[in-house]
Amino acid sequence: MNGLSVRDVSIRYGRRVILDGLSLPDLPAGQVTVLAGPNAAGKSTLLRAVAQLGSYHGGITLDGRDLAHLPGAERARLVGFMPQTLPSGSSLIVLQSILAALRATGETPAAEADAAAMAVLDRLGIADLALRPLDQLSGGQRQMVSLAQAIVRDPRLLLLDEPTSALDLARQVRLLAELRRLAAEGRVVLAVLHDLALAAQWADRIVVLHQGGLHSHGQPAQVLTPAMLAEVYQVEARVERCSRGNLTVMIDRELAAQPSVG
Repeated sequence: MNGLSVRDVSIRYGRRVILDGLSLPDLPAGQVTVLAGPNAAGKSTLLRAVAQLGSYHGGITLDGRDLAHLPGAERARLVGFMPQTLPSGSSLIVLQSILAALRATGETPAAEADAAAMAVLDRLGIADLALRPLDQLSGGQRQMVSLAQAIVRDPRLLLLDEPTSALDLARQVRLLAELRRLAAEGRVVLAVLHDLALAAQWADRIVVLHQGGLHSHGQPAQVLTPAMLAEVYQVEARVERCSRGNLTVMIDRELAAQPSVG
């Protein structure tokens, strides 16, 4: 199978069940898949498990290869992970941080590393930040640097946790357009997004998590329905198309919480 496969994945923290035997539809290369769902649905937890940054039971494979059993350097080459925020307090400058990410596999000759790092910064439109210390960047700038770190090794699988949360509108569009280009180059792209309007416009498919499992999946028009929004997000909403044919999600009101039974 070419792409990402998640089968029967369970994750617990003590007695708390985060994911319970979750299986996803196979995620092919060439598409942007958005992982959606309410808070505490397990989206970030699943993303970290796919990146092999957290323990789980089950099977996660990329192009038929079990990610848990790959050597660390090879996994670092194949998988790029963008967390919600970069660690604070770093004294590195941006270029140094990209070089550190690039050298994680030990495969890039030193003579080529600087050029490769600058090429990624230029691709994302942030080459002017190359000599800036990380701890002097804005939240949005730090997110763009985090994306540069994730893609500098040219990964097959790109995982992004809320990549637009600190970005202004123009940089949101730039980042999401870049994700579409990265997918079109033959990558598997899986991103957690809370903003369903962005997901509707930019995702090829949406996977919705709810109560520890898979609620629904498919193209945005198949998934973003008033019924799903009522059941999963507890809101009354309309899903319509704008004058350009793009889906729009309009929230009318929060639904009253249902009384518990028993």
